[in-house]
Amino acid sequence: MSTGIKNGKHHTFNIYIVILFFLFITSPTSSSPANGIKEEKHRVIVIDAGHGGKDPGALGSISRESDINLAIALKTGEYIQQNIKNVTVIYTRKDDSTVELRDRPKIANKANADLFISIHTNSINSKKVMGAETWIMGYSKDQQNLEVAMKENEVIYLEKDYSTKYGGFDPKSSESFIMFSTTQKVFQEESTDLASKIQTEFRERVNRSDRDVKQAGFWVLYNTKMPSVLVETGFITNPAEEKYLNSKEGQDYLASAIFRACRDYLNEIESKSSISWEKNQDTAQKNDTITRVNSQTGEILFMVQVTTSVSKTEIKPENFKGLSDITEIFTQNRYKYAAGNFPDYSEAVNYRKKIDTIYPDAFVIAVKDNKILPLHQALEQKRKTQKN
Repeated sequence: MSTGIKNGKHHTFNIYIVILFFLFITSPTSSSPANGIKEEKHRVIVIDAGHGGKDPGALGSISRESDINLAIALKTGEYIQQNIKNVTVIYTRKDDSTVELRDRPKIANKANADLFISIHTNSINSKKVMGAETWIMGYSKDQQNLEVAMKENEVIYLEKDYSTKYGGFDPKSSESFIMFSTTQKVFQEESTDLASKIQTEFRERVNRSDRDVKQAGFWVLYNTKMPSVLVETGFITNPAEEKYLNSKEGQDYLASAIFRACRDYLNEIESKSSISWEKNQDTAQKNDTITRVNSQTGEILFMVQVTTSVSKTEIKPENFKGLSDITEIFTQNRYKYAAGNFPDYSEAVNYRKKIDTIYPDAFVIAVKDNKILPLHQALEQKRKTQKN
């Protein structure tokens, strides 16, 4: 009788061990953010193949711009999807279809995209001009730049009731482009950074003639709510370059260059932004401190991060190249030091430019409730607050 009781207890103990083991292996400790495991940011990139359908774009001697744009766009998206983790690629078109100019940025905005890349092929009244250039949104007084934007914007003439749809905007009137001088320049710095990376890849890895980063009033970039660029991959009016643009090798090289620039841009953003969970959330809440906090709870402020260190640095001007407006942020077991304290992003950008000579690697960060926010998230919150 006593042996049966003993064996029964032993059997119950074994069942208890099995249950504990099952609970352990099925518990979400390996993926739950609440347990301090880093949650990687999921990115959305919208790739816009310029023109298409009833709009062939520029015409070369053997090809149409719309076909070249589509081929490079699809290859770029394929490279990105295959080689960058946690990224979704969305195309404004995947075939020879017509997409209205105003709908292209809408697709990106609706998807809450992180990047918008519009791919085009250039043309000019010369067979000698060649090379690649990348454009960002901006108002340009340069006549040549203005003419490029006018040419790309003329596609709206193919749309019904274009005057009403685009608020009376006339691509052939230089006066209409004045509207772009007042456009919000929230993402100008990020767009310039991406554009520069694309041009570097074109120049150093693909051996294309570098026509630099430029800015002008492109409607397709005007209403985007994220860093956006328009890439002119080459001149269809140059016989040698047209042949290159239509070759499989040329399209592969150009697409891979754009992919690498996106990859490097996103990696840089990740390294600059504290988009991660601490190993222990309770410890993080106790240890994440900021020496001068914003007085209004919930207010988003913009600062310029100048340096970071594993050890604490005494805050005094001689330790920060003469700067006295330094804030210390302790996060992820590192001390981050930021200068300035601004309610507007543009003020922080201007301040970063002022200290560029002493801190060339400085960059703007956003802080809310003593925490560093992803910059794009902070800007979107600011924009919604201003609308309300």
